[in-house]
Amino acid sequence: MTAVDVPQLVAQAREGRPRAVARLISLVEGASPQLREVMAALAPLTGGAYVVGLTGSPGVGKSTSTSALVSAYRKAGKRVGVLAVDPSSPFSGGALLGDRVRMSDHASDPGVYIRSMATRGHLGGLAWAAPQAIRVLDAAGCDVILVETVGVGQSEVEIASQADTSVVLLAPGMGDGIQAAKAGILEIGDVYVVNKADRDGADATARELNHMLGLGEARGRHDWRPPIVKTVAARGQGIDEVVEALEKHRAWMDERGVLAERRAARAAREVETIAVTALRARMADVHGDAQLGALASRVAEGDLDPYAAADALLASLTEA
Repeated sequence: MTAVDVPQLVAQAREGRPRAVARLISLVEGASPQLREVMAALAPLTGGAYVVGLTGSPGVGKSTSTSALVSAYRKAGKRVGVLAVDPSSPFSGGALLGDRVRMSDHASDPGVYIRSMATRGHLGGLAWAAPQAIRVLDAAGCDVILVETVGVGQSEVEIASQADTSVVLLAPGMGDGIQAAKAGILEIGDVYVVNKADRDGADATARELNHMLGLGEARGRHDWRPPIVKTVAARGQGIDEVVEALEKHRAWMDERGVLAERRAARAAREVETIAVTALRARMADVHGDAQLGALASRVAEGDLDPYAAADALLASLTEA
């Protein structure tokens, strides 16, 4: 792989050159040997972007809502980055690019950068490289970063650990939408959106959602109470109200230090993930599969318990 001039690439990304931003995210996705250099160069430039995650079951209109939010933020003069996480192709492993197709109206806008990322088997609705890709868009000068998850239903909760504000979308006429969501994504929302509100059942969905939220944890007088906004994203209806709700949540977090706490927790998870990944790689490099296989055989035969085997593996790694 040809080495790149990282400082020059970062400078070009800061100027808003889409090719430079694309190259940096490609280095992230490909786990380039220069990834450490890239992250070191980006670190002083991050922290200014507001990260909004959009999640919900397939078919609720996440891509249409994301596109409508892009239009609203661009009208306000904001630079917008979009990470649209798509399912992986079973043939190439790449993203299927459905979200980018639905947001084609913004393709020629220099103030918008849209990137489709493949999950590549990663569960939780996000791509494994999403945290670093968010960092790239932040450093590139995006004021708002919209992260649209893949749409996997109840288990799609990882976005709550990556976004400043999480938006959960539902739609009427999709069976029992609240039942489909309540075991997972219903618990993570900061703002709830009932999209396709021109359909029959929208009011009932909003009422049921409000009831479900009322059954949750008791909130104090100054705690954030997630609003429910009804939209018809395809026609842009209700989108200004969604933006208003997002800005209110951001202001609430700023006033109480919650935003800083969330970002610190996000950084802690990112550091932990990198450390664990490096530890696994080191174990493989130093010992390969031989020692692990030998210990596994002893565990399977009942000669050793799994905790003792893990201790032995860690002890040998420390000695190495």
